[in-house]
Amino acid sequence: MDLYAVLNLAPGASPAKIKAAYHRALLVAHPDKNNASQPTPDIAAIKDAYRVLSSPALCAKADQDQLRCPRPAQVILLADFDEQGADAWTHMCRCSGAYAITGAEMDHGVHLVPCTSCSKVVWVGYELAEEE
Repeated sequence: MDLYAVLNLAPGASPAKIKAAYHRALLVAHPDKNNASQPTPDIAAIKDAYRVLSSPALCAKADQDQLRCPRPAQVILLADFDEQGADAWTHMCRCSGAYAITGAEMDHGVHLVPCTSCSKVVWVGYELAEEE
């Protein structure tokens, strides 16, 4: 989701512009202020966009994530990764960087893994074992 588009902002907007855009977006989404013939924006998305964009740390991470290609360059099976200890796996990228995934990330359903050096993203194929 493009957080800047949710608030109708250009990337790099000042904190004052972010706050003003947030209030404008909430007014547009308010049922008493909105024309019933127009679609209502998602208030949760507006609040989330403001939460991220108003925090310098979260905003920097979101901007970095936005620069990475959200579509995987390729699918790599976990079996093709090198095991790094009991709960971590890595796979070399063609740029000499690496893709890394942990067991905790897999438990949370993470499949898209970015390279540590370039903008490539791969989809890591694995199945979670059912606990007995």
